[in-house]
Formats: sequence, structure tokens, C-alpha cells
Amino acid sequence: MEGYSVLQLYRDGGGFMHPILILFVIGLAISLERFWTLSRSNVDPRTFLPRIRAALQSGGIAEALAVCNQMRGPVAAIFSAGLQRADRGLDQVEKAIINTGAVEMAFLEKNLVWLTTVISLAPLLGFLGTVWGMILAFKAIEMANDISPSIVAGGISVALITTLFGLIVAIIIQTCHNYFVSRIDKLVIDMEKGAFELVEALVEQQGSRR
Repeated sequence: MEGYSVLQLYRDGGGFMHPILILFVIGLAISLERFWTLSRSNVDPRTFLPRIRAALQSGGIAEALAVCNQMRGPVAAIFSAGLQRADRGLDQVEKAIINTGAVEMAFLEKNLVWLTTVISLAPLLGFLGTVWGMILAFKAIEMANDISPSIVAGGISVALITTLFGLIVAIIIQTCHNYFVSRIDKLVIDMEKGAFELVEALVEQQGSRR
């Protein structure tokens, strides 16, 4: 392999390298978009929840909504939806939180299915390219009427290049996918905790008014 560059390996891999590269570009683009989106969606509940409680105590629903409007992310979105229906009773608050939470979950998981598609297809295309390369290698042996080690080894090494690149793409995108799933799980926990804290704060506010 000494003296071989990635570009040379790509050329030696044959036509199946092109769809593998396209899958990698698609997976990388989606990963960058998800990383940017999830980074902007992160809200620390340890600082956000006390701000909401303080706003409810000092200025009521209007001030708490103003705090939510200053923040991004699913936690702020469910808080805003719940607070907008606070005057209709806690049942409506909980319903709004559930509905908004479902919408936010769909947004957080957007395009992850395409990452799993890339993870599945990249190694399969690599294996397909390897099988095709092996067929060509045996054809070369048949035409040369010789099974010398140079002919066999050269053909097999070229055939395995597509499997190598397919697995590399799958490993990279799988790592990104797992990272996004872990981030989404954390955001979901924050959403659930935030919903409970919001309902509790509204109950306390109503009790103090009475």
C-alpha cells in the first residue's frame, strides 16, 4: 500500500465508488445540519426553570412568556405552548404540552432516517462492488489462462477497496447518528422534566392567588 493515495484507491475501486461517495456526502451534510440544529436547541433547565418560576412570581404569565420567547429549543417551545393556555385550566396546559412535545420530537428526529439509510446502503454497495470486482478478477484469470499470484492478488485487492470505503462511510455516519440520538434523548428528558416543573409552578401560582 506504500505510495498509494486515497485518490488512487478511489480510482482503483471502480464505478461503485461513486455512489458510496454520494452517500457519504449526503450523510455528512445531514450530520452537519443536525449538529447545528441540536446545538441551537439545547437549553439548560437548571437555569431556565428558575427564570420561569421567578417570572411567574413577579410578572405572571405574560412575563414568563416573554422569557420563553427569548429562548430557542423544544423546552422553551413547550413552556410557551403551556403558558399560552394557562388561563384555560391545567388540563389544557397539559394537552398543549403533549401536542407541542410531539411536534418538537418530530423536528429533533428530522432526517435521522436518512442517516440510517446511508449506514445501511454504504456497506451493501461496498459488498456489491467487491462481488463485481471478484467476477472481473476471475474473468481476467480466465482470459489470461493463468492463476499466478500477481493476477489473483491484484484483482482481489482492487475488489475489496469498495468494501473498505463502504465500511468507513458506515462507521463515520453511525458515530454521528449515535451522538445525535444521545443528544435527543437528553433533550427529551429535559422536556419531560420541564413540563412537570411548569405544571407544578402553575399550580403553586394558582394556590398563592387563592
